[in-house]
Amino acid sequence: MPQSTVNLAVLVSGGGTTLQNLIDVIARGELDARIGIVIASRPDVGGLERAAKAGIATRVVDRRRYDAVADFSRDVFGLCDEAAVGLVCLGGWLSLLEIPQCYAGRVMNIHPALLPSFGGKGYYGRRVHQAVLDYGCKVSGCTVHFVDNEYDHGPIILQRTCPVLDDDTPETLAHRVFEQEKIAYPHAIRLYAAGRLRIDGRRVRGAD
Repeated sequence: MPQSTVNLAVLVSGGGTTLQNLIDVIARGELDARIGIVIASRPDVGGLERAAKAGIATRVVDRRRYDAVADFSRDVFGLCDEAAVGLVCLGGWLSLLEIPQCYAGRVMNIHPALLPSFGGKGYYGRRVHQAVLDYGCKVSGCTVHFVDNEYDHGPIILQRTCPVLDDDTPETLAHRVFEQEKIAYPHAIRLYAAGRLRIDGRRVRGAD
């Protein structure tokens, strides 16, 4: 049977480059999906502007207003429920979430390094790429994974690699990694929409 168009929520905490990539891929007809809502963890992030320009509904759940992760997560996923989303995609989202049982296996993230290396709390943005360079890695890349209740910890769906060059800066490496992210995230969403992904402990089957 033909798959239905998957309805996405995209969660952002920054400029929204991952969001923009998904908007562009959908507009080019390369991903059978729609973005039903964009949720931001702060009211002043660039991702909200990108969403508004694309005519996508936006909401803000300001993390600073919550003492407990559970209360914050309840309101985030309540908005996802209202938008009737099939898949939640984190795009530069920096806040820890508690995943409701009904969303287990329905929340994805993309991380700009090859997990489990250079992941966890505090490893985001430029910091990740600087850490890769400081360690002397010869390759880097990106990881798409399902999200659980720890930072950068859920089962890995797929990874793509790129070289680390001798004269790289965090910015040049970030650009090369993002080129792989632009391919990896839409592909993972396609696999999910096609019903191919199955979580088996720490492994995700069907992503080959």
